[in-house]
Amino acid sequence: RMMIEGHKMSVAYFDLAPQPDFEKYVKDYSDFLVARGEPPLTCTRALTVEELLPKCDVVSIHTALNEHTKHTINAARLGLMKPDGVLINTARGPHVNEADLVAHLKANPTFVAGLDVFEEEPAMAPGLAECHNAVIVPHIASASLFTRGGMATLAAANVAGLLQTYPIWSNSSDVKPFLEGPVSGIPKMCPSIVNAAGVGLSK
Repeated sequence: RMMIEGHKMSVAYFDLAPQPDFEKYVKDYSDFLVARGEPPLTCTRALTVEELLPKCDVVSIHTALNEHTKHTINAARLGLMKPDGVLINTARGPHVNEADLVAHLKANPTFVAGLDVFEEEPAMAPGLAECHNAVIVPHIASASLFTRGGMATLAAANVAGLLQTYPIWSNSSDVKPFLEGPVSGIPKMCPSIVNAAGVGLSK
């Protein structure tokens, strides 16, 4: 959404399943722009990564890391991207084969990579730090006031909830009730204990 609203970019995405809510959001925003005399935006789903990459000016990775997504971006797929393309990885470092990326950056000086995470974090692949077409930051993509403030609020709510024997919040993927509104309105529950089962807590 940041790319859509911030840069008025059309979006192509790859996902194993269609994302109708996201596609509707893009259509609604496009209609809003058109009504104000601006160009429309589009949102299309690619059926494979190989179909997606040649279409995109900017490729941003947002996926979980597992045995199927490790090295999603390798030499072959980098070769499918535009010569002046931009690759952004703020997800997990091993999504990108860093040795392949270094070679691609050196061979394609108009290609740019923006990395917040690294394959062998905190180490970087040899040669990456010397690539002038790589923008490298130390895993700080979450460093906004809202995000860090929210993390602190959730941690405090977890501690307070455990001390008062509150139950575990049933939907840990939706913690907005703990982050919006006054402190007095925070639910009397523990919002986000990822390892609850492992420490003997039940929902």
